[in-house]
Amino acid sequence: MKKIAFSTRYGLEQAVIDLIKTMTRREDKKLNHPLVTSISEWGIDDKGKANVTITYSTGLTEDVYPAYQIGEEVAVAQRYEEAIHPLDWVNKMLYEDEPGWKNKMFVRADLMPHRIRITGIRVERLQDISESDIVSEGIIMRFGEGQTKPFYTFPKSDWDNPSHIFLSAREAFASLIDRISGRGTWQRNPWVFVYEFELIK
Repeated sequence: MKKIAFSTRYGLEQAVIDLIKTMTRREDKKLNHPLVTSISEWGIDDKGKANVTITYSTGLTEDVYPAYQIGEEVAVAQRYEEAIHPLDWVNKMLYEDEPGWKNKMFVRADLMPHRIRITGIRVERLQDISESDIVSEGIIMRFGEGQTKPFYTFPKSDWDNPSHIFLSAREAFASLIDRISGRGTWQRNPWVFVYEFELIK
């Protein structure tokens, strides 16, 4: 089983568990290679896997597969200290000295308590995201006390920090992407795989 990580710092991991976030966008290096001139529609190979075909300026073509396929179950990566039940003394003793105790990049997928199932995949430019998809990505609309107009934030944000408060959902998402993927990512507007999913455990 594969695993997938969501930002803990900005509350995306918990947003998945709380059924708030049901979509994620992931940049793919091959799709964004500087010599790529076109990307095909989805196709299915002889093994039943979805892929797109990229064409390079040299005329060569290559099939590119998303990290996950429709119907695939994927473990939500969490640090062992969060994922292992406090009363599970056996696994606690086995893994509390492992790197995964504090870093979810090193955890075993089969030990994760939460799973998602991929329900949809497509390819698009990052800035082509719709307003409804921004909500599905976990951006939260809130109202301040006595205010009639909403503001937008990350699932986990500091309301006293002006850099965490936005007048539009798109601004909030653009800022979130830059914080997670690196400054300038939104402006660069890369091709991304868009994964829709449902929490199944």
